[in-house]
Amino acid sequence: MANEGSRAYYLILDKLKDQLIADENVNSVTTGDLTEVDLEKQSMYPISHIIVNNSTFADNVINFSITVIAMDLVNQSKEERTDKFRGNDNEADVLNTQLLVQNRLYQELKRGTLYSDAYQLLDAPSCEPFTDRFENQVSGWAMTFTLSTRNNVQRPSCD
Repeated sequence: MANEGSRAYYLILDKLKDQLIADENVNSVTTGDLTEVDLEKQSMYPISHIIVNNSTFADNVINFSITVIAMDLVNQSKEERTDKFRGNDNEADVLNTQLLVQNRLYQELKRGTLYSDAYQLLDAPSCEPFTDRFENQVSGWAMTFTLSTRNNVQRPSCD
C-alpha cells in the first residue's frame, strides 16, 4: 500500500513546480537532465528547471539536495552600444528578474506555504549567476539548497 512517504520524490517535485509556475516571471518548469530539455523553444522562456542532486535519510526525514535553475533569454539591441556599464542587451534585467524568482521560492520555503506543508530548508541557499550557459543566449541563477520532509514510509511489522 502506497503512502505519502513512498511518494516523497513526486511530492517534492510537484510542490516546487506548483510554486514556480505560479510566479509571474516563469512560463514553464522542467525537471530531470537539463540537456534533454528543448531549450530552443523560445515560447518556453522564462524557464525554471528542477534538478534533484541526491537524497539522504535521517531519522524520520528525507533530505533532498536540489538545484533550481531560473533562466531567460537575453535580447541584444540592434542599436549602437551607448552604455558601457550596462552593455547593449537586457542581461542585467534578466539576472534581476530571475534572482527575484529564486528569492520568492526561498521565501515560500522559509516562511510560506511550502514551510507550512512540512518542507523545511536545512541551510541557506546559495545562488550562482550564469550567462551564455546553453545554446541560446540565456542568463539566470542556479540556486542550490537542502530541503527536508517527513519520511512516512511504514516499516514492516516483525511478526
